[in-house]
Amino acid sequence: MPVARKKRSTKKKVSNAVLIAVAFLIIGTVGFGVYQYNVVKAWSNVIYPGVSISGEDLSGKTKDQAKKTLEQKYTNSVEKKKVNIITPDRTYTLDYSKLNPKYNIDEAVSQAFLYGKDFNAFKKYKIVKGFEKKQFSLGITYDKNPVNELIDSIEKDINKDPVNATLKISGGNITVVPEESGRKLQKDKLQKEVSSKIDESAGTDANIKAPIEATAAKITADKISSINAKISTYTTEYGSISSRERANNIRLATNIINGKVLMPGDSFSFNDVVGERTAEKGYQAAPVIIGNQIDSGLGGGICQVSTTLYNAVLRANIKSVERAHHTLPSHYVPLGMDATVDYGNLDYKFKNTFDYPIYIEGDASGGNVTFNVYTNSSLSDVVTEVKSQVYETIQPGVQYVDDPTLPDGQTQQVQAPYTGYKVKVTKRTTKNGSLIGEDVIAYDFYKPVDGVIKRGTKKPVEPPKTSEPPKISEPPKTSEPPKTNEQPQTNGKTPKS
Repeated sequence: MPVARKKRSTKKKVSNAVLIAVAFLIIGTVGFGVYQYNVVKAWSNVIYPGVSISGEDLSGKTKDQAKKTLEQKYTNSVEKKKVNIITPDRTYTLDYSKLNPKYNIDEAVSQAFLYGKDFNAFKKYKIVKGFEKKQFSLGITYDKNPVNELIDSIEKDINKDPVNATLKISGGNITVVPEESGRKLQKDKLQKEVSSKIDESAGTDANIKAPIEATAAKITADKISSINAKISTYTTEYGSISSRERANNIRLATNIINGKVLMPGDSFSFNDVVGERTAEKGYQAAPVIIGNQIDSGLGGGICQVSTTLYNAVLRANIKSVERAHHTLPSHYVPLGMDATVDYGNLDYKFKNTFDYPIYIEGDASGGNVTFNVYTNSSLSDVVTEVKSQVYETIQPGVQYVDDPTLPDGQTQQVQAPYTGYKVKVTKRTTKNGSLIGEDVIAYDFYKPVDGVIKRGTKKPVEPPKTSEPPKISEPPKTSEPPKTNEQPQTNGKTPKS
């Protein structure tokens, strides 16, 4: 056979083989496509394999069947479930029944049914053949108020402020009382965890461990261990000059200040420490200086506490940051040595400028209020003396105000007179007997207050003059006409009528 003919025959055979292969490939592809279509089509009205909701496999179920399955498992049993919040002290439980829970079954089933339906044919086939899995969550709606109320209750039980280290002083002995750590519920974090657990734990109890953080005390035992000596003290007497209400106020404020520790650089504010003087805190109405008058006010007597503390702090060689004297002299301390306070208006402040912490001890028993200042014994050799000197006395005047409502000659005092004083206050400081400083710390001026007296100008009203009533004359007596025997003259004729 010629070579050319042989080559043509070989090429023809190869071409035929390729055509046959291509034909088989097309037939196979079309056939597999038809097979895929038929396989997938069988699942067109049901949920694809491997699709579940909250762990419940819904493969091959219609939407109605899936809905019934979930309702039987969850809806009928949801009110028996619980939210359990676990704390170190106890476990708090809240029944689902109080949440008015409702599962979003229709929405979840619709998502499960539609899953994969819009995929391409090949991806649908993979799902139908079980090569992929899909999990949906069964959403739940509920009333969050009971959850928030429970968490608020837990917060009140859990939260505990840390307790600073302090000193116990007895018979001159100073003992350090260690601090105590506090704890705080991480409320926002717990609320998020509860919400997440309720959403995820369809059909099961929600168990949550409450997140709690420890809170450290600001003042620890090691920080105040250097306090070992009393460096100043000051006492004023209030028992003989105070009403029961005033004495009560003094004791309340003194007890709040007692035990206060100031670290180096810390500032003390009387109003911040004592707080607003309110009836809810136990304060009562008592005499208080208001302007140029002594009146009754809630918390009267508090200024004797601030004044006593001021004098104790002065004698500890600590400077005031803010201090004001009264408008009128105080009778429980020398002039120029008082420190008035008025919440929201006037404050008494000082700063610990020592290299050591200070401890303030207050006591208001036995009709006396006393403050002691403690710090390191290395400062005990510093002694501070405070003196006041009145360098001018100003007598008050008297003002008279006419008052037309008061009877003439009557007077009424509306403002008592007060003598004015100009005072210089000095501080003399020595160390081991040697003078290290002498300063004027205040020039106080207690302005004189003129007395004011109302003077009546109302004249008495004179009664009207009386006169005799006019005499009334009696009417004249009437007399009967005189009787006569004469007859009218007729001349023998009859009178005409």
